[in-house]
Amino acid sequence: MSDDLKVTAELRESFGKGAARKLRALGKIPAVLYGHGTEPVHVSLPGHQMLLILRKSNAVLELDIAGTGQLALVKDVQKDPVRQIIEHLDLIVVKKGEKVQVDIPVTIEGESAAGTILNQDATTVSLEVEATHIPERVTVSVEGLEEGAQILAGDLELPKGASLITEADVLIVAITVPAAPADEETEAAEAAAEETAAEAAE
Repeated sequence: MSDDLKVTAELRESFGKGAARKLRALGKIPAVLYGHGTEPVHVSLPGHQMLLILRKSNAVLELDIAGTGQLALVKDVQKDPVRQIIEHLDLIVVKKGEKVQVDIPVTIEGESAAGTILNQDATTVSLEVEATHIPERVTVSVEGLEEGAQILAGDLELPKGASLITEADVLIVAITVPAAPADEETEAAEAAAEETAAEAAE
């Protein structure tokens, strides 16, 4: 595991909003670690390091809690809606080889056929993957796709060892052609009517 994900966690003895505020003032983030039938463990984590780690979704941390190593997946990030500072983290205990369910971003590459528009309906898919091998993204190519082409969740090429949790028929991408502006449609309709009238007169 990358050294960037090795985090020293300090056990918390005091709780409540006041204690959490004091921690954040010291540049630390309060967190709780739970799962696998264990009692929740309240810890504080280094703020700056966690900000860097959380740029990547589904980060698995290698925690050092009072000298004991523990793998943990970041499950939930609670932010202040105004200041956007991290107020609290929920972590779940994971074990090597264990599978977890996570939401993975879908990245589009390539360009669809000229004159078409790409509509991305779903930006993430839910996968079951090994906790220590969570992919950063699932990539799908739309290169040269024509109008009417669709890519469903079941069409995605998943990373090795991953299985799809999202329904296979969920629409990910649809290729369409922009509708003609109303005035153009009106002109076309008028032209067609004139042609019909001219033919009738003949």
